[in-house]
Amino acid sequence: MQQREPSASESYFWPSVWAIALHVLVFGMLFVSFAMTPELPPAKPIVQATLYQLKSKSQATTQTNQKIAGEAKKTASRQTEEEQMEQKKVEQQAVKAAEQKKEEAAQKAEEARAEAEAKKAEQAEKAEEAKKTAEAKKAEEAKKAAEKQQADIAKKKAEEEAKKKADEEAKKQAAEEAKKKAAEDAKKKAAEDAKKKAVAEEAKKKAAEDAKKKAAADAAKKKAQDAARKAAEDKKAQALAELLSDTTERQQALADEQGDQVAGDFDDLIRARAAEGWARPPSARKNMTVVLQIGMLPDGTITSVSVARSSGDGPFDSSAVAAVKNIGRLTEMQGLKPSEFNPYRSFKMTFTPEDLAL
Repeated sequence: MQQREPSASESYFWPSVWAIALHVLVFGMLFVSFAMTPELPPAKPIVQATLYQLKSKSQATTQTNQKIAGEAKKTASRQTEEEQMEQKKVEQQAVKAAEQKKEEAAQKAEEARAEAEAKKAEQAEKAEEAKKTAEAKKAEEAKKAAEKQQADIAKKKAEEEAKKKADEEAKKQAAEEAKKKAAEDAKKKAAEDAKKKAVAEEAKKKAAEDAKKKAAADAAKKKAQDAARKAAEDKKAQALAELLSDTTERQQALADEQGDQVAGDFDDLIRARAAEGWARPPSARKNMTVVLQIGMLPDGTITSVSVARSSGDGPFDSSAVAAVKNIGRLTEMQGLKPSEFNPYRSFKMTFTPEDLAL
């Protein structure tokens, strides 16, 4: 319980009581001192008179002086009595005043005591009321604390239930999402597998078609090569026979004509052989044209291949150069005369994707 701070009147109560008690004590001591004062003997008049006996004075004068002295002595005695009576009167008044002050002090002390007791009773009453108020307040606070504790427990329980419910909902939602995702993943995987399978089948089908097409192309190329070789041999034989039977002019004309024919046949042969080893790049398109500079030995060995004029597509140019280099050696060139072979020592040829795809 919080201690109540005393008021201003309560703070000055005990100092006032002690001050009044101290004054009462002082007045009491004064009264006792007046009461115990010893009674003084009556004051005796002191008359000092010096009589000078004058020889010249008479007896009458002497008597007169003595009479005067007696009168003075009586006057002094009366004066002393009056003074003593006045002193007693003052002392009695002082005693009476002291008694009156004592009574007043006692009355004030009694009043102070009564006031102190009243204040003490009032303080006790206030303390009792404060105690009751504090106890009531404490009981109210205890009640509020209990109610708050119950409310906190109920709130905590509600929060725990809400959290538990939220966790269950989250788990349920997560499970549903996981199930949905698994279904979507399975569906996606099935679609990808189907797509891969379709792509594989398409690739397999295309590979089979390409293989079939290549086999047909190889057969056609071989047939064309055989036909070209046979035609070249026939033409050579015919030319040789005609050369032996005709005149010199006729032989020269036939030789020029046969040389052009042979050159055309060998150009076709080079294109056919290059097509056999050509790997078509993805960037190859129709209407592309590349001009290659080719170097060859009399035995048909290709010594050099370079790009004389590019098609504008590097991969296609490189594929054409590689295809010609892959020919290696044309054995058909060995039967040519030096005059017929000279154009093939270093010559240019034009290639297109259509030429290499024979």
